[in-house]
Amino acid sequence: MEKLNDLFSKAVHSNNFISNFFITLFFLNIMFFTAFVYADTHATKKSFSFGIVPQQSAMVLAKKWIPIFKYLEKETGYKFVFKTDQTIPLFESQLSKQDYDFAYMNPYHYTVFHEISGYSAFAKQGNKKIKGIVIVRKDSNITSLEDLEGQTIAFPAPAAFAATVIPQAILKQKGINFKSQYVSSHESVYKNVSYKNFPAGGGIERTFNNTAEDITDSLTVVYTTKGYTPHAFATSPNVPEEVRIKVQQALISLSASEEGKQLLKGINFKSIVNAENTDWNDVRSLDIKLLDAIKKVSASHPDAINPG
Repeated sequence: MEKLNDLFSKAVHSNNFISNFFITLFFLNIMFFTAFVYADTHATKKSFSFGIVPQQSAMVLAKKWIPIFKYLEKETGYKFVFKTDQTIPLFESQLSKQDYDFAYMNPYHYTVFHEISGYSAFAKQGNKKIKGIVIVRKDSNITSLEDLEGQTIAFPAPAAFAATVIPQAILKQKGINFKSQYVSSHESVYKNVSYKNFPAGGGIERTFNNTAEDITDSLTVVYTTKGYTPHAFATSPNVPEEVRIKVQQALISLSASEEGKQLLKGINFKSIVNAENTDWNDVRSLDIKLLDAIKKVSASHPDAINPG
């Protein structure tokens, strides 16, 4: 741009009026064209990535969420690209870089990445408080948390709010000694306990209820935590307000039609409602300090393989 200004200045001070006129016209055209292209590119963006926290396998999540994205496309005129990651720590890494335009993330993630990356909540599951659970096999002798003394327990990831952070805090409050093994997703926790790789695991009610019966039939819940504000639907700072509002309205409208109710049923929701940043102050009040775990999380283990 400085070179263009220098050339423009020389042309203006030249004795050749006609040359000056055409040179000036040429540079004005370049500037107007550049401004037009820039504005048009930002105003007409029609495709947005939508990251979903990997509580289950990518295939399972895609089957549940892509129909909702198709509905959003029909209602808003924008295209939404389904995104997730193999593990929750990888998902956290993407959030830290604002790699998702839209994201559905757990309550603790939202409080962290609102601060770090500027994500802003606009919706949440209606009439719902998220609760953590501890699950064991039905045929085990474990009937309470106290029975887990000295055991290794499976958890999705260090910063998985209701499935890891809250159950671990309760175990510590009760003075129960235990070791943690992170296995990358909620679904993998349920598989590992079902396959007898671990005696117990942390999860949440919704993902447990959404997991295939051939896995959960052998499992039972031995402890349920108190409820907190559920997962957040949030946008990165790069999403225009007009787009954000249209998506918010479309998600909220799902519960107003039979088509929408069926789509919500697919993700085990009854409704989606408006939300704002302060809704997650109950999570902030816990004063959880896991930023180091998010930045330097240890390598997660792959999904369990059924030993047969």
